[in-house]
This record gives sequence, structure tokens and C-alpha cells, in this order.
Amino acid sequence: MTTLTDAPPVEPRRRTGTRAGWIALWVVVGAIALYLCVTTDRFATWENARAILIASTAVGITAIGATFLTLVGSIASLATSQQVSLLAMIFIAAQAWGLPVALLVTVAAGALFGALQGYAVGAWSANSIVLTIAVGFGLVGVSTWVTGGRMVAPSDTGFALLNATPLGIPIAVYVLCALAVVAELTLRWTTPGRQVLLVGENVRAARAAGLPVTRITVFAWTMFGVASGVGAAFLAAFNRQANITLAGNLTFDVIAAILVGGTLISGGRGSALRTLGGAVVIAAITNLLLLRGFSTGAQMVLKGALVLVIVVVVHLRTRGGTR
Repeated sequence: MTTLTDAPPVEPRRRTGTRAGWIALWVVVGAIALYLCVTTDRFATWENARAILIASTAVGITAIGATFLTLVGSIASLATSQQVSLLAMIFIAAQAWGLPVALLVTVAAGALFGALQGYAVGAWSANSIVLTIAVGFGLVGVSTWVTGGRMVAPSDTGFALLNATPLGIPIAVYVLCALAVVAELTLRWTTPGRQVLLVGENVRAARAAGLPVTRITVFAWTMFGVASGVGAAFLAAFNRQANITLAGNLTFDVIAAILVGGTLISGGRGSALRTLGGAVVIAAITNLLLLRGFSTGAQMVLKGALVLVIVVVVHLRTRGGTR
């Protein structure tokens, strides 16, 4: 008689055709994208490619920092636009002290904003969505109270250096690429970076293993704050003035860039380099829709639909891979 212990092990059922299905999906998506690019006047030109790179800098720089938030399990900040706008106002106001000091003050303020929010999330288990909604309202209220809702104009033009174009490419593009590489190396090769991934994968297991979850969460949010400060400086330098609405729809573009880059919304898995790619994709889509005459509202709808599709695809692929 065959017993349970003598029975052969049951091998997991293989999901045939899954890889072929994903390849077919991306082939179709690529074909549609190629058709739109080829049939859109002035899209496939060096000047337009340069414009896409410029447009991706503010989103990309901020999104690379925000990737740490998503990876650590904090999902996202819904106060990104307000935080970057306020930091841009600080940068413009600090021009009287010179560009280096203005940069230092802006980045330090961003790091402080991020660290405080990170402490609330890590130590008090505050819901990041609810927290950042409240922070967004607070930042708008403080900035409007201090400035009376007026534009902040610079007292010096030292920020013009940030608009330089070495080799014909804006310096912001070089900074964006450098930050993406540094962030990726931090996540893969440093203890704090690997701990961010571990906490995002399973915060309860991380606590049980003795990891300093609060400190790791503060680190992730601080990285977001630093990147927000850098992005705010370039955004303010490009616009030469700032107010609390300067960043516009940056919050949604940052979230879209992270998700299009393939970072799991639940945390634990993702890449800063892929976020960079996501930012360029979002900028390219926005540019393509503009050239084809779509309104701002239509652009938001289509980008939202794209993010929804990406999230569903990544979720299904991840769930299928764990079966």
C-alpha cells in the first residue's frame, strides 16, 4: 500500500503561455507607440527629444526620491506638488545669499520636511495618504499666509547657472541621470538601501527581525525630501519665480513615473533607474499628446488610464509569478 510519505511530490502547475502572452502584449503596445510617433509631426526630431528630456527633469528628479517612499511601503506622497512648490519659493527667496547657500537651504528644508513626515509614518504608524493630504493643506495655508498668494521673485540671478546647457543638454538632465545612478547604487549596495527594500517587502517581519523600522522609514522619506529640494531648485530656476501652484500636477506625474517604471505600489520591489525610464515615458506621452492637439484634461485622462493599465499588468504578473 502506498502511504502519504511514499507518494511522489506534487510539482507546482506550470502556467503555459504566460511569457508568450506578455511578449505579445508588449509587442502590441510597442507597435501602437511606434505608429503614433511616426505619424505625429515633429515628434521624431532631435529638438523634440531634447524638449522631452527637459520636461522629464523635474518629474524625474522628484520621482527618484519618491521611489524610496513607495519601496519602503509608504505608497506615495499626495503633497508632492505643494512641497516642491514651497521649496521652490524658499530657493527663490534665498537667492540674496547666493546660489550655493540657496541650494543648501532648499535641500536642507526638503530633508527636514521629509524626515518629519517619515517619523510620523514610522514611529506613529500614520497613514501616509492621510498624512500627506493634511501636509498639503498645511503647506498651502502657510505659503499663502506668508506671501499673500503673490509670486516670489528673486533678488539675484545667480540661479541662471542651473539653466546652463553643457554640450547642448541642460545641466538638469545630467543631474537627473547622476541621481538615478546614485539612488540605484544606494538601494542595491548599501545597508540602508537594502533595509528599505526589506521593510517594504514585509514590515512585520522586519520588526520581528529587529530592524530599526522607524529609522529606515525616516531615511526613505528624507531621500524624498532631498530629491524634492533638488527638483524644486531646477523648477524655480527655469521659471525664474515661484508660488505655491508652481509644480502643478507634479504629484500625479511623479506617481505615474514610479508605477510606469514597474515599482510595486505595495513596496519592496522596484528600481530608481526604471523610475527614470518611467519619467521619460510620461514626458514623452505628454509631449505626444500636446503635438496631437489634446487638451490638458484629455492628457490627464489618458495618463491615468495608462497608469491603471500598468498597475493591473504588474499586479497580475507579480501574482502569477508567486503562484
